Amino acid sequence: MMTIRDTLHHAKLRLHQSDSPEVDSHYLLCHVLQCQSHYLQTWPEKKLTEQQHQDFERLLHRREQGEPVAYLIGERGFWTLDLKVDIATLIPRPDTEILVSTALSKMTAQMVVMDIGTGSGAIALALASERNDITVFASDQSAAALGVAQSNRRQHHLHHVFLWQGDWLDAIQAHCVDLIVSNPPYIDQNDPHLEQGDVRFEPKSALVAENKGLADIEQISRQASTRLKAGGWLMVEHGYQQALAVQALFQQHGFEQISSIRDYGGHERVTIGQLPV
Repeated sequence: MMTIRDTLHHAKLRLHQSDSPEVDSHYLLCHVLQCQSHYLQTWPEKKLTEQQHQDFERLLHRREQGEPVAYLIGERGFWTLDLKVDIATLIPRPDTEILVSTALSKMTAQMVVMDIGTGSGAIALALASERNDITVFASDQSAAALGVAQSNRRQHHLHHVFLWQGDWLDAIQAHCVDLIVSNPPYIDQNDPHLEQGDVRFEPKSALVAENKGLADIEQISRQASTRLKAGGWLMVEHGYQQALAVQALFQQHGFEQISSIRDYGGHERVTIGQLPV
């Protein structure tokens, strides 16, 4: 049987088309061996069992076909949390942490916060993990996605997050929410990026929106204008070229203090707005 060192070298060569073959190899092997990354460095000469080798080869083959590592191992780190993910949910990405940090900067005690289109629960759970003096509601159309979010909520004991199935803000009463956050679908259905990388395997319903990717953001901004309390905030993630269009939608629906925040790559990724006090 191959050693850990030889296995990683072999995998790195096999995954040459990946953007991060070494990182991918480490994640997959740690998953198979049920170990932390430092174990691979500490015991490079340790040999895999036949079963471990077969399990790793199966994952390696699927990664060669392009399946995201997060789906292969069933989890992804986001904020300070390790979250379960599967094909029913988007894979949380570092740029979405900008939405979390922006929301936290506007929070005060006893706020009612809503994360709509929650998927794995990443945004809602990250917010709740930082503030135990707020109430967080998280919704999604997909029952399968909500099952993943429920599992993540239990794992991290964040019982002040409440989940429900629904379409955006349809079921929410007027003027009862302090802050609404969302990472909605915002990719145009003809965008060539849909045929590249991890998004090929992610649920299209969580990625694609009509009207050049803006249809869901328009609905959210319209509904939020009547569901938020006076002075309440709306914050949405969007495409790197959509900031001006999203700002216009916010303005159209009565929001003020509108601005866009840049992601780690320098693109305007999150737009925020406040209802008049």
